[in-house]
Amino acid sequence: MKRSDGTRIKAEDPFAELIPYVLDSRTAAQNFSKHIFVTESIDSYIQEKRAAGHKISYLHFFIAAYVRLLAERPQLNRFIISSKVYQRNNICISMVVKRSFRENGEETTVKFEFTGQENIFEVAEIINNYIAEAKTDGISTETDKLVTGLMSMPGFFKKFLVKGLLGLDKVNLLPASVIKVSPFHTSLFFTHLKSIKTDYIYHHLYEVGTAGIFVALGKTAKIPVVVNDELVIKKCVTVGYTVDERICDGVYFARSFRQLERFLENPQLLEEGPKKES
Repeated sequence: MKRSDGTRIKAEDPFAELIPYVLDSRTAAQNFSKHIFVTESIDSYIQEKRAAGHKISYLHFFIAAYVRLLAERPQLNRFIISSKVYQRNNICISMVVKRSFRENGEETTVKFEFTGQENIFEVAEIINNYIAEAKTDGISTETDKLVTGLMSMPGFFKKFLVKGLLGLDKVNLLPASVIKVSPFHTSLFFTHLKSIKTDYIYHHLYEVGTAGIFVALGKTAKIPVVVNDELVIKKCVTVGYTVDERICDGVYFARSFRQLERFLENPQLLEEGPKKES
């Protein structure tokens, strides 16, 4: 049975084909990693672009970097359903947005959709439009409407319906309309902890949906780093990653992280179009 959000693929290596059957859940297959970035190039780039009239933030910058990474390293944009591997048809990034920064402020979840061809300015515009709509009083996102509809039902029926939807997803019968608005059916889940001055975390992967990567961007801090064999204090940002090891092998992950470093050290690369995977 075909899916609306991905195409089934088979691994060339029989062992890689076997792994999703051995590790049959995301929590069993999740690996954790952290990445510390010196922010000098990012801060300089953001200041330069703001002086030129482009309101670029860390949120825009990092999401643009991940969109470009997913476009150039497509194996990162795979997912596992019922121990089968699928290549996702598009690039989506989900995140939770608070409509206000009060402790009891209402939250909603947005899912940004990209083609992978966008430059950083186009990514920033897409993000701003989605967030502005999500924060508008009295306006419900499509995700809000789905959740509200589920929560309006009696308790016993909610559990039955949720289990039914999960079952349909496992056999590729979940309606495309539900997949489109579900924040759990996404390339990558992103949490912007820097915006609330909180350190990075390792967030668990969800068994619901298809997200195989969770990224938690923490607050900036001055920490000692080694530069040219000397210990110096630099402003840095730390990112916590949780990834489903079944979507690609360790070498591919490692080379992808090095590619990400290139974008963060040379932000101007995000103003260009993506390059084909070599």
